[in-house]
Amino acid sequence: MTINDSIFGELEYDFIWSKDTTINFLGKETEITLIIKGDEDGNFDEEQYTAYQSLMQKWEQLQESFLQPILDYYQQKRHELGYDIAFNENYPLVETIDQLMEMITLDGIVVPYGDIREGRDIGILFNCTWDAENGLGLRLLDEEVVEVGYQDITI
Repeated sequence: MTINDSIFGELEYDFIWSKDTTINFLGKETEITLIIKGDEDGNFDEEQYTAYQSLMQKWEQLQESFLQPILDYYQQKRHELGYDIAFNENYPLVETIDQLMEMITLDGIVVPYGDIREGRDIGILFNCTWDAENGLGLRLLDEEVVEVGYQDITI
């Protein structure tokens, strides 16, 4: 089933509402999937519209704010796994955001149900070289990074 939503645009339903789209991420046009949580009827919560519109209005300024929390998460994960002591080719030493940028690609944006958390809730999905299976996810609340982890934190 396909709908044309006034805010999200043309969405397809295949157990989730989604569409492929292009977005500018740090100066590069990037193909991503926009995922909107919702029932088969295609009626979305007002909070979902508000969260998505706020994200899009602030997108250019927000992108840079994702990078330091991702770098911190990577360095912590590398330490937890002992790869700061023992070498692992999937977890090389990364000290700068430029090095980190070579290891991640934006994959998607998730707009969860509007009544799950207080505030404007959004998930950002990345593919990453160090964990292809689980990927990387950011949870934003009111356009601030509140959690970094595997992609499933956004679901």
